[in-house]
Amino acid sequence: MTSILNRMPSLKKTLAGRPGLKKIVDNIGWLFLDRMLRLVIGLFVGIWVARYLGPEQYGILNYALSFVALFAIFVQLGLQSVVVRDLVNHPEASGETLGSAAALQVIGGLVAYGALVWAVVQLRDDSSVARAAVSIFGLTLLFKASETAKYWFEAHVNSKYVVWVSNVVFLFSAIGKIAVITLGGDLLLFVWINALDAIFVGMGIITAFFIVSGPSRHLTVSWKRVKSLFHDSWPLFLAGAAVIIYMKIDIVMLSEYSSDTETGIYAAATKISEIWYFVPMIVISSIFPALLNAKKNSEALYYRRLQTLFDALVWVSIACAVVLTFSSGLVVQTLFGNEYASASDVLSAHIWAAVFVFLGVASGRWFIAEGLQILSLYRALAGAAINVALNLFLIPEFGAIGAAWATVLSYAVSAFLFDLLQKPTRHLFRMKLKSFDPVGAFGRLGSLRPS
Repeated sequence: MTSILNRMPSLKKTLAGRPGLKKIVDNIGWLFLDRMLRLVIGLFVGIWVARYLGPEQYGILNYALSFVALFAIFVQLGLQSVVVRDLVNHPEASGETLGSAAALQVIGGLVAYGALVWAVVQLRDDSSVARAAVSIFGLTLLFKASETAKYWFEAHVNSKYVVWVSNVVFLFSAIGKIAVITLGGDLLLFVWINALDAIFVGMGIITAFFIVSGPSRHLTVSWKRVKSLFHDSWPLFLAGAAVIIYMKIDIVMLSEYSSDTETGIYAAATKISEIWYFVPMIVISSIFPALLNAKKNSEALYYRRLQTLFDALVWVSIACAVVLTFSSGLVVQTLFGNEYASASDVLSAHIWAAVFVFLGVASGRWFIAEGLQILSLYRALAGAAINVALNLFLIPEFGAIGAAWATVLSYAVSAFLFDLLQKPTRHLFRMKLKSFDPVGAFGRLGSLRPS
C-alpha cells in the first residue's frame, strides 16, 4: 500500500509530516484490499453456490449462518471496543487485558455452543438438515476467543497480518466450494467449509499475534481484570445482542414464518446490499484510535473529525443506494438468474438500510468515547424490538419484501431518530442531520483536499 501512496505526490507530501495519518491511511488500504478481494472472489463464488443450491437449500445455508450469529454475541461479549480502548490507553497492561478478555471468550464459547444446539433442536424439528447445518457451523463459537488477538492488531493500527491470514484461508475456502460444486457435493459440505474457514482464520491470527506482538504476547488472566472488562462491556454486550437480532433475526424468522425458499430469495438480495457494510467498519476501525487521541487534545477537533466522518459515510451510502435501486432487476437477473427474480424488489428496499447502518457504526464508537454505553444499549434495544415486531407483522403477509422494509425502518429508528429522544445525544442527531445537506457536507469534505 505504501508504494501506491508514493505514486500520489500531493498525498505523499501531506502525509510525510503526519506519520499518524499515514499509518491510518495505510491501514485502511490493507483493510480495503482484504475486503475488495473478498468482494470480487466471494461474490463470484457465493453467487455460484446460490445458483447451484437453489433458493430452498440456499435458504437453509443462510439460516444456519444467521442462527449461529445470534449466539456469537455471547462469545464476543461486547469486548472489542473496550479492549481496543484499554490497549490504546494502557499499553503497559496489554498482556493482562488480552489474557483476561480471552478467558471471558473461552467461557462464553462453551456456554454459547451448548445453548445453540439445544435451541436448534427445539425450533427445527421439521428439518434434520437444518439442525445438522447449525450444529456444524456452531463449532466456530468454540474458536471465537482468537478474536482477542485481532483486537491487538486493531489497537496498533496494523491490520496487514490479519489481511494476510484471512485471505490465504479465504482463497483455500473458495477453491473448496468450487470443488464441491464441480463434484456435485451436498449442502452440508458447504457448511463444513464455512466452519473450517472461520476456525483456520482464528488459528492463523493467533499465530501471527505471537510472532509480532513482543511483550504483549505474555498473557495473564486476572479475575479482577475479567470483572472490570465485563463491567465496562456489558452494555455493549446487550447492545450487540440487540444489533445482531435486528441484523440476523429476519433470516431466522423468514424460515419460521414463511419458507426456506423465501429465505433464500431474501439472502440473495441481502448478499448484494450488505457487501457495502464493510466500508464504515474498515474506515472506523482505523480512525477510532485517532479520534480518541483528538479528544484528549481538543474537543473541537474531535467533533470536526466526527462530522467529516458522518458526511463521508452518508453520501457514500446514498450513492450506493440510488444506483442499486434503479438497477436491481438487471443486477439480480445477471448474477442469480430467473430462480431468484423476485429478489430484485427486496434489493431495491433493503439497500436503503445502508444509509443508517453507516451512521450507526460511526456513532457507535462515539458512545464508547463518551462513556455512554448505556444509551447505546437503549437505542439498540429499541431497534431490535421494532424489527421483531415489524417482522411478525410483515413477514406472514409480504414475505421477503416485508422483512426488507422491517430492516430499513428499524435501522432508521435505532441509528438516527432515537438520538433525538435523548438529551445527551441530540447534538449527535443534529450532526447526522447536517450530513444529509449536500451543500454543507461536500463543502466540509472539499476543505480536506491536500494543498
